[in-house]
Amino acid sequence: MRGCYGAGPKTAAMVKEFFRHGSNAVIAGGVAALAAAAVLGGPKQKPVPLAIGALLFFQSEYTTHRYLLHAKPSKNRFIHGLQRRLHYDHHVEPAKLELLFLPPWALVPTLAVYAALYAALTRNRDTVASLVMGNLLGLLYYEWVHYVAHIPFKPITPYGRWIKKYHLWHHFKNEQLWFGVTNPAADYVVGTYLDVADAERSGSTRFLYN
Repeated sequence: MRGCYGAGPKTAAMVKEFFRHGSNAVIAGGVAALAAAAVLGGPKQKPVPLAIGALLFFQSEYTTHRYLLHAKPSKNRFIHGLQRRLHYDHHVEPAKLELLFLPPWALVPTLAVYAALYAALTRNRDTVASLVMGNLLGLLYYEWVHYVAHIPFKPITPYGRWIKKYHLWHHFKNEQLWFGVTNPAADYVVGTYLDVADAERSGSTRFLYN
């Protein structure tokens, strides 16, 4: 992957590589399908629940990363295998794209559970479609930011460059800090944000719980 990009990958090559891995093409397809359905007479997209869906995703970004993906190893072999594939191995090989993104077999059932929960709570197909669209857009943005953080590419904006460094501190300085990926809001609120110069260097950023 590094060899094909060098120091400054072209945008087209980056985008093509992005959609070759994980669930990214499935997510984009879901966004396109929901948008098409709204145009063709299916469930409509409502701005407020769409925004709520995105916010729900960004809230879960922190809690999922900290409390599920960094949970202690399960004694159950199957669950432990999931933990390794979904996150532990990503810390071992942070630049390996095959380990970077959410796989389809994890995305589809998770999304189905969320959609069923939205349906049970709202009983309105437009609201459900809008919430799911917000989830998908939030997830697609998350995957892109995470991707950019782990490839040899310098983001254009100052915030983009900072957020890349912020995520890499989690991988290379201390894995018990900086759990956000797209933003540091929850880290500030919960207390897992420190100035990098004040943070203790961990010896277990790559091999979690080893």
